[in-house]
Amino acid sequence: MGKTLHRRAAFIALARALAVGVRGGPGLGARLAALPRMILATARGRYDGGLRLALMTAATAYIISPVDLLPEVPLALLGLADDAVMVTWLAGSVLAETERFLEWEASQASVVPGEMAG
Repeated sequence: MGKTLHRRAAFIALARALAVGVRGGPGLGARLAALPRMILATARGRYDGGLRLALMTAATAYIISPVDLLPEVPLALLGLADDAVMVTWLAGSVLAETERFLEWEASQASVVPGEMAG
């Protein structure tokens, strides 16, 4: 059930992100440009996207890997369907995570480093 909810959330995020980009939200270019900054902020421990980035990396490796859980040749459409689902999930996850990162980045710009006055 948990995997189904994650897939559903990824598909919803994909649809929402595409609609928001069209309506004046961050466009695809801004989201893709945010990817290197998101990876760097995660690597430095400033952003909490480590697990999500690991899952997206694993999905990318699965898509480009010649070894497939459901091979295309003997299983025809079923073999292609698992790749299509993975590509769709990955696209939705990247769009959702970059939106989350851009919001986090904007909130960080409004924080003044220093000590709390007490």
